[in-house]
Amino acid sequence: MQQDQFFNAFTEQTRNFFEPMRKLNGLMLDNMEKMTQFQLESMKRYSQMGTERLRAASDIKSPDDMRDFAARQSELMSELSQQMMEDARAMTELSLAFRDELQKTFSDVSQQAMDQASSTAQEAENATKSSTTASSSSSKSSSASNSSRGGKNNS
Repeated sequence: MQQDQFFNAFTEQTRNFFEPMRKLNGLMLDNMEKMTQFQLESMKRYSQMGTERLRAASDIKSPDDMRDFAARQSELMSELSQQMMEDARAMTELSLAFRDELQKTFSDVSQQAMDQASSTAQEAENATKSSTTASSSSSKSSSASNSSRGGKNNS
């Protein structure tokens, strides 16, 4: 019975010890997945833009086509610059969201550790009081027992 309680307590403490690490690992994995997905989508957009420009360049057959291509190049460079700014902003937002989630997780873990420490201290204090009360009542009953024996012997 006592071994089961000890084992259950040990299991619970182990679970509580590893729970924060599990949360942090999950958070890191989710962030890595979001960042990877975002980077793959960005790479796909940039690759498509480059491929389209190569196709447009291969379709140049006259000076007028070259003039149109050059005019479109400056527009595309502006679009590319705008897209890169948007991507940088999105990456910043992802990073800030990750930082906020990380701070919240650390705060939760810290609060949980403080609560657990407080609970453990309270349990230790209660156990000490119980032990003191038990030994005090044991001493009193031994004293009462000795004095009642002493009283019978004196009669």
